[in-house]
Formats: sequence, structure tokens, C-alpha cells
Amino acid sequence: MTWFIKRIVDIFNALANFYYSRKYAAIAERMGLEESQVSTQKRGFIIVQIDGLAYDHLLEAMAKGYTPHMKRLLEKKALKLACWRCGLPSTTPAVQAGIMFGDNFDIPAYRWYEKETNTSVVCKLPGLVKAMQDRISRGRRGILWGGSSYVNMFDGDARLSLFTLSAINSQRFFENVRGMGFLLLFLLSPLRVLRVILLSVWEYLIDLSKRFVALFVPGYHRPFSVLSPFLQIIINVVFREIQTFACLIDIYRGMPAIYTNYYSYDEAAHHFGIGSPEALRALRGIDKQIKQIDRMRIQYRKRHYDLYILSDHGLTPSIPFHKIYGRSLGQYIAEQIGEGVFTDERWGEERPSAAKARFLLEELRGIENRLSKRGARLLRAAYRFVDKRLVLDSEDGSWDLSKRGDIVVRNSGSLSHIYFNITTRQMNLSEIALIYPSLLNRLVEHEGIGLVVGREEGETVIVGKDGTLTLNEKVEVRGRNPLLSLPEPDLAASQLRQLASFPHSGDLIIFGTWRKDGTVICFEDQMASHGGLGGPQDYPFIMYPRELNLDLGKVTNARDLYSHFAAYLPGGNEATGQQGNKE
Repeated sequence: MTWFIKRIVDIFNALANFYYSRKYAAIAERMGLEESQVSTQKRGFIIVQIDGLAYDHLLEAMAKGYTPHMKRLLEKKALKLACWRCGLPSTTPAVQAGIMFGDNFDIPAYRWYEKETNTSVVCKLPGLVKAMQDRISRGRRGILWGGSSYVNMFDGDARLSLFTLSAINSQRFFENVRGMGFLLLFLLSPLRVLRVILLSVWEYLIDLSKRFVALFVPGYHRPFSVLSPFLQIIINVVFREIQTFACLIDIYRGMPAIYTNYYSYDEAAHHFGIGSPEALRALRGIDKQIKQIDRMRIQYRKRHYDLYILSDHGLTPSIPFHKIYGRSLGQYIAEQIGEGVFTDERWGEERPSAAKARFLLEELRGIENRLSKRGARLLRAAYRFVDKRLVLDSEDGSWDLSKRGDIVVRNSGSLSHIYFNITTRQMNLSEIALIYPSLLNRLVEHEGIGLVVGREEGETVIVGKDGTLTLNEKVEVRGRNPLLSLPEPDLAASQLRQLASFPHSGDLIIFGTWRKDGTVICFEDQMASHGGLGGPQDYPFIMYPRELNLDLGKVTNARDLYSHFAAYLPGGNEATGQQGNKE
């Protein structure tokens, strides 16, 4: 009986191979896509990224039946499931840079500012992302060398890319398809065409129904914008189907590495919430795409592929700062600068002399009694600063106090970088306290702000409501450790120190409060957010082949995964000087 079943399986696999060979051979030929130039004897890998799905939220989705195929993979023991730490900032560019190139240095957030060039960086502009990849990739091969990248920030040195921001002037997926060629491609996959049409209509009807309900139900969360139906169709249907289609062709071609990112869950969860019907429906649709890719991987065996399903970060339920306090973080900071700034005009008109610096010390002592103990402590640090230098405005002209009100705020979820343009270099906390006497105290005491992070003479200073943590070669705690409410305070301290060391992190780094009810205060208009510290945003998941022994307990940053995937490259990851995994 066993022999008979085995023969039936062999016949089925042979028929499947024949079917896929004929179908995808015609598609690849029409598109002008060649087969892989990398030997198919070497194992390849497929990474499917579900953007924004935390480990805990995946378990909840499995329990509710929204990811049946992923759950089946675990039940069959085809894959293992584990939690890992993505590092800080918990954002897609930092994580993908770490995984693909083993380096995410000076990627301080999704948005930041470069004071020396007055440049605002947002990780959605192709030119900026390409420049970022050129910087982080020096001396290392990306894990997708010779492979394919779909809907990613970085291309990982892929030979072929689709909807990948950094892939400027590289080979594109549809570049050889012209005119009626598109029609032929879809005619070769009639079921996929029908599915795209039906799903597009369904998404449009759902969006319209929500807009109708929002007209009559106060507080009902409306869809994205006027163009929302079309945006949702593109994100949830068209992109998803095209990238899956591309992955199936790549498996036929035997591409050595495939990395595809499905981000519809992240988009829906940001706007509607983690447990919303919109987010869970997006997750169910992604699970169906994974099923198609996995089936093709198993049934068509031109190259043996290891399948990895992972997320880049999680999402923490969040409450927008401006909805609770009636103003944005930037507006709140502007209010503090506008009140009680007694040296504004004096410092803005001319460079202070030693005598004026001494006068300033006396003025600072005069307001010390009006501040809290923490504020007074910061002012005393300012005294020491001025005493050592006598004058703040150095003769090299690096300070321009006429720009005292020129402040840049860059928000990424519950993380915000604050830049003061009176100087192009990063400022010490004592300098900030000197120029903006009440600001630090007001920020620390605000209930929506959990941590204020800055620097002082090479040390990283983390200030919370009840204490201060100073990090250098040794750790110094005054009062209560402000990181004790986090699951891993020592790891958080290490990550904060690294973030503060980035050349383009803010003069101040602000984190929204991590609340007892499991929510975090965020500085964008989001129902769920990531980027900072606190809750599931710091803990993504990974599913990987059960025969591999991945020590994920040692993974505290996305770059720690690079050596594992680099081992699949021809010659292993010799460029990193590390030993690769056995095939």
C-alpha cells in the first residue's frame, strides 16, 4: 500500500512539473526573462515578509483562523515559529538594511533631518533610498545577489526588481513586455485575472459601505481619503497579485534568492487598528498568497528552496498625541520655546562675551527656584558647561542664535527626533538647557512623553519621570531606572545608546509613553504604530525550516540575521569573515 501511494505521489509531481514547465516557460519567454545563471544545485531561499505583523498578533490571528496555511505549516512541522528582536528603530528601512546588508548604521528612523545640509530624509523617495543603500552596502554583498526583490525598500543586490525603491537603473520585471504582451501574460493565467477583477470590485464595495456608515455613525473611522478605493485596490489586490505572480515565475526560473514584502496588513493596521476587520482581511489575503508560493516551491523542484516567513517589526496599539492633548508634539515644543525665553533677543543680536556669559549664569540661578528638582539639575549642568567655555558662541561661527526658533521635528510613530538649527552639530543636553531653559523640564514632565534621550560629553542620558540613566563605560542610575517598565531594560539601554550615537539622530530623541493598558502614545495619526519602544512593535516573528538551528535568542538587531542568509550566496558569506550554514 505504501509503495502504491508513493507511486501516485510521484506521478502527481511529474504532472505538476510538466504543467508548470509549459505554463511558466511561455510566460518567461514572452517576458524575455532568462533562467538563473547561478547553479540550481545550490539551495536557494524565499523570504516572504508580512510588514508590521508582531509575533503575538500572529498567534492571535492563527487562533482566530485568519492564517490557515501558516498554521498548517507549523502543524505539519514544515516550519518553526519564533519571536525575535528587530532592534531600534523598529522600522522597515532599518530592518531591511540589516537583513540584506548586515548594516543599518545611521538609519535613525523612517524620517529624519540632516542639519549640516538642511536635508529632510523620508524613506519613500527612490533617490534617497538608493543613496542609503550605496552607503550601507560598501564592502558587502547583499543577500539577494543574482536573485529578485519585490516591493522592498532595498534590493539587496538583486538582479531583478519590482516596486523596489532603491532599484534605480537595474533590470525591471516587466521591462521587456510591451503592448499586447501584457494581455498574453494575463490570458496565460485566466484564474488570476478573474480573481483580480472580483477582489477589486469587492474592495471597492467594502470601501463605499464604510464611507456610507461614517456619514451616520459619529466617531466611525473613515477610510484613507477620497482616492481611498483605488488606493486600497492597488495595495490589497493589484500589487499583491503581481508580486505573487513574479515569485511563481522566479521559482520556475530557479532564481537563487527571492524576497517579497506584503505590506497591506501594515497599512490597514496603522489606519484602522491591529484587530480591525480591515487588517485581518488583509492578513487572510496574504496567507493565500503564501499558500500559492509554497505550493509552487514544493511541486516544482528545479531548485530546492528554504522558505522563510517573517515580519520586519510589529505594531503596538497607539493613541495619537494630538488627539489627547489637542496639539502636535511640534506645536507643544513651540509653545514652550515661546514662553519664558528671556535671552532670545539678547543672544540673537550679537555674540556674547565672557561678561555676558557670566551674566547669563546669574539669570539662570534666578530661575532655578521656579523649576523642579530635575529642571534644576539640568540647569546646574548648564552652569558647568558655561563655566568651562565662558562663551557659548565660539569664534568659529558654529553657533547662530538668530536661529534659536528654527527647530525641526521628525516623527516616526512613537519615536521623534528634535533638531535645533542654531548649530549644525549635535547638541549636548546642557547646551539645550542653556538656550531653552524650561524646555527639557516640560518635555520630561509631560504625561504623553515617556523618555527624553540626549547626550552629554559623549555619554548617553536617558531621562524619565522618576529618574535618569546615564550610559558610558559604566551605568549610572539616579532615582528610578526609566527603562524598568520595558520587558528587557538592559537591551533597551544598549539600543538607545546606539541610536543616540548615530550622526543624524536628533539633538533630543523623544519616545511616547508606554501605558499600562498596553497602548503607546504616538506622534502620528495612527491607531497602531511602530518605530520606538514599547509593546509588540519591538517583537516581530520568523518562521523558518525546522531542520535549521537558528539561535534567535542572540538576535537583538536585524543585522544579526545577515550572516545566516549570506551563507546561501555562492562562496558563502566570505566577505563578512563569518562561517556560513551547511546546506
